[in-house]
Amino acid sequence: CALPISNLGMFGVKQFAAIVNPPQAAILAVGTVRKEVRKDPETGHFGEVSLMSVTLSCDHRVVDGAVGSKWLQHFKALIENPLQMLV
Repeated sequence: CALPISNLGMFGVKQFAAIVNPPQAAILAVGTVRKEVRKDPETGHFGEVSLMSVTLSCDHRVVDGAVGSKWLQHFKALIENPLQMLV
């Protein structure tokens, strides 16, 4: 199973939605990595964090939205802690 990726982040695009082309069932749109200042909920201190927006477009005739949502949760966990991919 392969998932096509559309990356406009290299052009500075923050967020976008990619179009699913048949026979694909889904496509992942990847935006640019950007720096923002955020408050750490545990310490209360402010610091710079890196953020990236991704959008999963699914053909709902093939992929249930709940399944797509679960996939995004797993993807987010791996991106936030890439060492998990080695375990």
